[in-house]
Amino acid sequence: MSGGKLEIVRAGALTTIQDLGRFGHAHVGVPRSGALDQPAHRLANRLVGNPTDAATLETTLTGVSLRATRPVTVVVTGAPAPVRVDGRPAAWACPVDLPAGAVLDVGAATTGLRSYVAISGGIAVEPVLGSRSTDLLSGLGPARLGDGDTLPLGTVVGRPVHADTVHWHQPPRELVLPVLLGPRDDWFAAAAVRTLATARFSVSAHSNRIALRMEGPTLERAVHRELPSEGTLPGAVQVPTDGKPVVFLADCPTTGGYPVIGVVPEHGLAAAAQAVPGLPVRFAPIRRR
Repeated sequence: MSGGKLEIVRAGALTTIQDLGRFGHAHVGVPRSGALDQPAHRLANRLVGNPTDAATLETTLTGVSLRATRPVTVVVTGAPAPVRVDGRPAAWACPVDLPAGAVLDVGAATTGLRSYVAISGGIAVEPVLGSRSTDLLSGLGPARLGDGDTLPLGTVVGRPVHADTVHWHQPPRELVLPVLLGPRDDWFAAAAVRTLATARFSVSAHSNRIALRMEGPTLERAVHRELPSEGTLPGAVQVPTDGKPVVFLADCPTTGGYPVIGVVPEHGLAAAAQAVPGLPVRFAPIRRR
């Protein structure tokens, strides 16, 4: 089945279109972008019968409401949230048939922050540099969604999967982030590395898709000269002049001028995508061999 449109009835606090990301352009300053919670994005697509690189909707905290002009199958994963079709309760993390004209409502997240809505056929907006992802830093890709927006639907290529069990990681009550120290850990006092390893931080309300910002103790620098801009990547733990660590996420810049004390490996970032403001955070530094 091909064709059809998706109408955004209620866009919520922040709903964007995301896929696996925009790779291969960091050398010209283009961030990776893509779904912050990649496992949730992949699971939603797999359950609805889409390829993993199909575009989904990434919601933030308050969910989204939508309707389609053709019958579709939808799946909601990521942060658990109430799901309803025309006001009637529907399953979360399971394929749901949505008749043409019916309204799917994904409510506010009960735990975590970001939910993912996959629609059979995917969201077929035009790719930009090989990706359909919204990049809030550079402005590449489709704009953040608003009430009344319409989106093209792609061709259905697979069947939904009705799994007896689903492997899913619940959003954390405490975020523990492994950190490979370097490349600039030698710019910090020894006490700063101890503080990073032993102190409790919390997620700042100023966090977004660009970075997870921390509240808590400061990390003291041993080197105070300016650092020329150098390459950064998702997971980089940068420490600006206020001494409070910042964990870069998918929409982060490709270069930065503050020292990076360490890097969170890719597998640790999915949990960071579900970190709500005020969530306790601990870092677990690992020295490179």
